[in-house]
Amino acid sequence: MKKIIFALMLLLSSVQLFAQSNDVEMADALRSNGKIYVVVICIVIILLGLLIYLFSLDKRLKKIEKKSSDKN
Repeated sequence: MKKIIFALMLLLSSVQLFAQSNDVEMADALRSNGKIYVVVICIVIILLGLLIYLFSLDKRLKKIEKKSSDKN
């Protein structure tokens, strides 16, 4: 649980770094059409999928390590 909270804190602290410049024309066009939300949702879904995959992989590796240490 501590790992998840730490990862979320790091993710939220880096959000401020993205809002430094408003000179991007493509972002203005996407924002005016309302399509920027689709882009943000896609990025969030991809990142959540990667996080879920990494945490499940970590659980499986811990289980394998525990089995191998029990044999020794």
